Amino acid sequence: MKKPTLASLAAELKVSRQTISNVINFPDRVRVETRARVQAAIDRSGYRPSAAARALRNQRAMALGIRLSPPRNGISGLFMDGFLRELVTAADDRGYRVVVFPADSREEEVERLVELRASLAIDAGIITDTWTGDDRPALLADEGVAFVSFGRPWGAEDHGAWVDVDGRAGAAEAAIFLRGRGHERIGFIGWSDGSPVGADRRAGWQEALGLSDDDAAALAVEGPDSVDAGGSAMAELLSRGATAAVCASDALALGAFIANQGVTRADVVGYDDTPVARALGLPSLRQPVRELAVLVIERLLAQLAGADETEGGVLVKPVLETRGH
Repeated sequence: MKKPTLASLAAELKVSRQTISNVINFPDRVRVETRARVQAAIDRSGYRPSAAARALRNQRAMALGIRLSPPRNGISGLFMDGFLRELVTAADDRGYRVVVFPADSREEEVERLVELRASLAIDAGIITDTWTGDDRPALLADEGVAFVSFGRPWGAEDHGAWVDVDGRAGAAEAAIFLRGRGHERIGFIGWSDGSPVGADRRAGWQEALGLSDDDAAALAVEGPDSVDAGGSAMAELLSRGATAAVCASDALALGAFIANQGVTRADVVGYDDTPVARALGLPSLRQPVRELAVLVIERLLAQLAGADETEGGVLVKPVLETRGH
């Protein structure tokens, strides 16, 4: 069978070659009906754009750079592994490769991205694990390296080129779920490392329950992101009169559940919806990893195409998986 081409697909569908190109690279530019028809033909024919031809035509590497995520807790670290997998898939669907490189620090990460861009090995970069006062966006902008951040610019100027999960809304939903199950004193188990992500989740829990700062302090225990820490924190919360807890991670939720008699699966809610949480039937907040990866890639490619980024960042709400409780 003759290999399908952009020209043959355009002739078959009676649309322009540009329309097919837009469906592949910038689907939002094409009407829903046309996009569905073209995508169905692409899927049916097995057509794949030539990365070499596109790179030559556009003077681009057709590649995006991202730092290999630093090692994490064995349970909570699964999310970033899944995100990278979906990111590679989303980029590949649009004819791009993902170049993954190691870096021992944020400073080295910026240096590597600048170096890769200068050598035409990549067209743009993706940064993750944003932190309070993170200067990577400003440094990359100064060097003229296009980027999108998976994570908000906590405490820094809002550059607009970011996608993030609304942890505050997710933790609030978890707290309301536990209240709906009859719990009146609901604690929070979080991280003690100063993480802005953890602080955001704690804020959602506090706001949903209408707690004062003093009441919140009495019902929150923070420590390392580990199963042991979760168990110790739940024991402390039980001694303070709490009967349930919203946890900043599944590792903490697992510890809260297994280490304390009388605490059932429905008394704790974790975060990340890991295989461990699913296997044990623990309620957990699932980050829609595929949607997040696609949004990052689409916004990055739109930026490379010269699209205006005035719309700002995108917050995606996590999904509470209650396991039927």
